[in-house]
Amino acid sequence: QVQLVESGGGLVQAGGSLRLSCAASGGSFRSYAMGWFRQAPGKAREFVAAINWSGVYTPYADSVKGRFTISRDNAKNTVYLQMNSLKPEDTAVYYCAADRKTIGVTITLDDYDYWGQGTQVTVSS
Repeated sequence: QVQLVESGGGLVQAGGSLRLSCAASGGSFRSYAMGWFRQAPGKAREFVAAINWSGVYTPYADSVKGRFTISRDNAKNTVYLQMNSLKPEDTAVYYCAADRKTIGVTITLDDYDYWGQGTQVTVSS
């Protein structure tokens, strides 16, 4: 069973930065595509960014393109989300997820098999 644990969330002012981490245990992390999703109060969970096993393919949601960067360290079984130029509308619970089936990378929530518990990101104006 794969376990995912997110960390790095917190309260930041608009324009600031945060770096989220997601540590994986169990399974074969280096073979999984990984994704970050977020859910704001009263809204559906939405795709933020994803990365394939090698780090070559990294799709982003339009709303974060140019501000967020996803990366991974397969030696540490960890995926990261560097968030710069944060806006109040980025406020949400951020979840990392692992996909053990897709060849390549997917942005579809239902394709992901394992989920972390989430970490809160709050951006004040």
